[in-house]
Amino acid sequence: MEKDFILLINTNRGLIYKVCNLYCQNEDDKKDLFQEIVLQLWTSFPHFRNESKNTTWLYRVALNTAISNFRKESRKPERSAISTNELQIPDMNFYQTESNDLSLLQQAIEQLSEIEKAIIMLYLEDKSYDEIADIIGMTHSNVGVRINRIKIKLEKLIKSDRI
Repeated sequence: MEKDFILLINTNRGLIYKVCNLYCQNEDDKKDLFQEIVLQLWTSFPHFRNESKNTTWLYRVALNTAISNFRKESRKPERSAISTNELQIPDMNFYQTESNDLSLLQQAIEQLSEIEKAIIMLYLEDKSYDEIADIIGMTHSNVGVRINRIKIKLEKLIKSDRI
């Protein structure tokens, strides 16, 4: 069982990293969340019945853990770090590796709610509406409605940033 679990984690490591990157800004927080997700996966692994795809189960556990972690963190007193924007020091690597449009999209996604972030991440991963519904725990039609609303919201957020 342990070997199967390690193989599953190593095969799908990128999926877990995407969830961590979506919900955490700080590198240490990303590492902590990664460990917490792996712990939750290990705890629930014996109960996984293979009724869905491995990735569906992984996404569900990872997103639920990330959202729970986010809620716990939001109850704590706010930590404030000085950002590069406040210091007005440009991060040259950022500008070299990412286009302006991608940057705007990432900034807009950061302004979404936890569930909206999860849905749009899965949508951008080319998951089907049925897979998203299974992972998030909502109906197929509700996924379609939510995605359309998120797209409209993102479009408004991006347009407001460009003006």
